[in-house]
Amino acid sequence: MAQASGEDAAGTGRQETPQERADRLWSEMLQEVRVCQTGAQILFGFLLSVAFTPRFASLPDFDKNLYDATVVLGAIATGALVAPVAFHRFLAGHGMKPELVHIAGRLIATGLVTLALTIAAALLLLLRTATGNATVAWLLSAAVLLWFTTAWLVLPQVVLRRTAARQRQETER
Repeated sequence: MAQASGEDAAGTGRQETPQERADRLWSEMLQEVRVCQTGAQILFGFLLSVAFTPRFASLPDFDKNLYDATVVLGAIATGALVAPVAFHRFLAGHGMKPELVHIAGRLIATGLVTLALTIAAALLLLLRTATGNATVAWLLSAAVLLWFTTAWLVLPQVVLRRTAARQRQETER
């Protein structure tokens, strides 16, 4: 039931049933995850091909281990980002859309974190090989991971807190 201000109980500013809200959120999630799924799958495919290049055999053990870890991270990221589709296939028609949205949100978050780690690890491997300077490779990879952390985690939290504070101020007036 809508509140007097026109907002629903969740405070979204929409007048929708829980099922309508779940349907909307699910559609939004699918749109968001499509880009990540494609990127993760392409990156994973490229990573798989690296082991079959002539230069791979001459890599130092550290780089081979880093490659192994990167491939595993890529597999986890791809699996987590594709998992909501599998969940939907198995749960569709069972009236579980709100639960699906909740679980899919967690899977997508896991996929994004592991995708960021995959990209940072792949960048580290590439820069160690391309520059021959391990320190530069570590610094640049750490900077990229810091950027992902800032853009994907910190900035949304800052916006959320500012919005919540502004809404509290407006409510107190």
